[in-house]
Amino acid sequence: MNKLVLVDGNSVAYRAFYALPLLSNDKGVYTNAVYGFTTMLLKILQDEQPTHMLIAFDAGKTTFRHEQFEDYKSDRQKTPPELSEQLPVIREVLESFTISAVQVELYEADDIIGTLAKRAEEKDWQVRIYTGDKDLLQLVSDQTSVAITRKGITNVDWYDLAAIQERYGIPATHIPDMKGLAGDSSDNIPGVPKIGEKTALKLLTTYGGIDEVLAHADDVSGPKMRERLKEYREQALISKQLAVIHREAPVEIELDTLSYTGYSSTKVRQLFKEYGFNSLMNQIATDEDSLEEEEAGLEDFEFYHKDEVVEDMLTSPAALTVEVPAENCHNADIWGISIVNQNGAFTIPVETALRSEAFQNWLADEEEEKYVFDAKKMIVALGWKDIEVKGVSFDTLIASYLLDPSLSAHDIADIAGRRDLQTVLTDESVYGKGAKFAKPDAPALNDHLARKAATIWKLKDQLASELEENEQSELFTTLELPLTLVLANMELQGVATDEKQLLNMGEELDERLSTLESEIHSLAGETFNINSPKQLGPILFEKLELPVIKKTKTGYSTAADVLEKLADKHEIIPKLLHYRQVMKLKSTYIEGLLKVIHKDTKKIHTRFNQALTQTGRLSSAEPNLQNIPIRLEEGRKIRKAFVPSEPDWVMLAADYSQIELRVLAHMSGDEKLKTAFHEGKDIHTQTAMDVFGVDIGDITDTMRRHAKAVNFGIVYGISDYGLSQSLGITRKEAQSFIDAYFESYPKVRAYMDEAILQARDEGYVTTLLKRRRYLPDINNRNFNLRSFAERTAMNTPIQGTAADIIKKAMVDVADALKDKDLQSRLLLQVHDELIFEVPPSEVEQMQKLVADKMTETINLNVPLLVDVEQGSTWYEAK
Repeated sequence: MNKLVLVDGNSVAYRAFYALPLLSNDKGVYTNAVYGFTTMLLKILQDEQPTHMLIAFDAGKTTFRHEQFEDYKSDRQKTPPELSEQLPVIREVLESFTISAVQVELYEADDIIGTLAKRAEEKDWQVRIYTGDKDLLQLVSDQTSVAITRKGITNVDWYDLAAIQERYGIPATHIPDMKGLAGDSSDNIPGVPKIGEKTALKLLTTYGGIDEVLAHADDVSGPKMRERLKEYREQALISKQLAVIHREAPVEIELDTLSYTGYSSTKVRQLFKEYGFNSLMNQIATDEDSLEEEEAGLEDFEFYHKDEVVEDMLTSPAALTVEVPAENCHNADIWGISIVNQNGAFTIPVETALRSEAFQNWLADEEEEKYVFDAKKMIVALGWKDIEVKGVSFDTLIASYLLDPSLSAHDIADIAGRRDLQTVLTDESVYGKGAKFAKPDAPALNDHLARKAATIWKLKDQLASELEENEQSELFTTLELPLTLVLANMELQGVATDEKQLLNMGEELDERLSTLESEIHSLAGETFNINSPKQLGPILFEKLELPVIKKTKTGYSTAADVLEKLADKHEIIPKLLHYRQVMKLKSTYIEGLLKVIHKDTKKIHTRFNQALTQTGRLSSAEPNLQNIPIRLEEGRKIRKAFVPSEPDWVMLAADYSQIELRVLAHMSGDEKLKTAFHEGKDIHTQTAMDVFGVDIGDITDTMRRHAKAVNFGIVYGISDYGLSQSLGITRKEAQSFIDAYFESYPKVRAYMDEAILQARDEGYVTTLLKRRRYLPDINNRNFNLRSFAERTAMNTPIQGTAADIIKKAMVDVADALKDKDLQSRLLLQVHDELIFEVPPSEVEQMQKLVADKMTETINLNVPLLVDVEQGSTWYEAK
């Protein structure tokens, strides 16, 4: 049977626009409505598999209904320009999908849909309608069902005749009668005053249609309702007429011309690439055109599966895929290996390859060039099997990340898809996800891996060219690519962890929690479950009568931000905050760290994310060792558990001092800032003197604390509101501090203004080493989005340059350790700090070497300062 799918284009576009935050692509074109509309369109095509399809749009504000009632829809707010600009783009989307779109002068999309649905029913077709407008429920019949969009983008409620009867208790044909009585404020249909939907439905179920209701006005209970039904009789009939969908509209298009046979994935991908819809790429169905394109992309490769390593495999340059499906690759299984070079595309059984001395020698040969995806992951996975990898000259993951760190997807399929290179399927489409994730059979796996390696091979030159065009080749080759090897070695090395120490700390925290619990119960005057908001809320806001800051659906909010605002209202609040902090330390850090100590090495092997943050900062996961809290003494003590892995060795910690402020002094060129650093002054004291206009002897601890908050706040583009929240002062006071700062350091203000202008002009900002961050919202009309982009423009060059410096220091120090054949090992990077384990004989040499390399890693016009300390644990070293 033929199935006609009709979509209310304006309704779905509006739903998408308001359901998603205001997004734009790298050219500043708004895309949130387009993205949401396209997401809905893909779901409709997947769910419905239509034989015929059409999207109906309103032609304009004036319709034939305005002749009946001048004020029809007169209260509707003007369409936001941010949405209006996207409607032509939605038409582009429909063209790429080869889906028909129609509008008819003086008629609404509802009328087009109603007319075509009627024609389809006359041909005994099935009709499916998608809309957010319940007026269209009047079209429901034995052949036609209607989906009403609800919260979100793709969620809908389906209505057939039974659902209409269950929901409203009236036939679908009486939906306009309901509007006639109850009116519709969204369309400015007046109806009968004081009669709502519930009353209208009651009248209609009692008497029938609106004509019968009006005819029985004298029989209706309630004198006022009787009077209103009589007084507003004509208005009710006109209201019904306005709500009736015209099913004989002059729609010239013939049903047969709406035939839908699918789309060209090539065209759709091109459009998705243009508008930055990378996350939707994987949903594109493969048609014959794209299959031909895919084969064309690999036409210059011969595919071979070998049961043993052959000489043709081991030539260079070569693209290499070592498939490790686990995110955390310490001791993970390797599923497959593939190599692509000028001789063809090769796959080989994993065990055969890993036993092969020739293959291992090739992997370890620095002269044999290898192109890979995620070198660090591959090196770690093979390192656990005592197989060394050298000669990696290109990493597609890192290249893609440098080219645009704002993208959420950097897997091979996404990188290739953004460049119209369709040679590889997504891992998810091959392996499945969640509970369905599984290793496919050998032929499918081998084919997938060969295509991955072939894609890497083809991507290399294009990505290298893009890096060159962006002036990022040096950043890639001298910093990020060497860093992958440094990080891999750090992950493999791990950091020794004293399990007994962690267990003792857990017991100490239990005792501390018990003490805090007793103190909280004493202050409350009764015992209760501190971890239960339902029990805590009444204690705080009813019994202790603290002011209510916020309520939730289930009662009083006791969230951390609420409690922090009440900190000075009652002594129970600081105890509660401390209790929660200690509880988190125990559950997240003590118990969490105990779970991830490796059973064989007795170490924690964290995973460093090199291609995640937009500023270029490294992060760590499984576990996150960069986030161990140090404000509480209980938190700082956790570092006692991290110890050297060799007897008598020491931990050495090297920390940049105020690196971001020094970068700010360099980038702004502000003379007063530069002088302060050159003369070794305490920058926070100097700022306090400038901001408060007092001599050094008159500086109080509070003044210095405020000055410190302003200094670091400026680096992060802090607003008066943010500073006021941080210091517990008024926004006016906070703004006066910020103004005084910029008066004292005028070139800082000039630098930040220039950063914003650069971002507006070029769409991105850069660090000293040419790392980019794109800011599509920098010209957004939405104040909040634009303000965030402006703050990002100001702070990213500073934060990103600081990140580049610490990364380059890691590479420089690692090179020096290798050159001097030292035993010392780099274990961790935590923000601006590097952690080493060092044998006693190298301590003095390492203190000087590390300090020298870190201070010399980049030339700024202010000195870099590094604090180097040592101890028997990480805690003692800090």
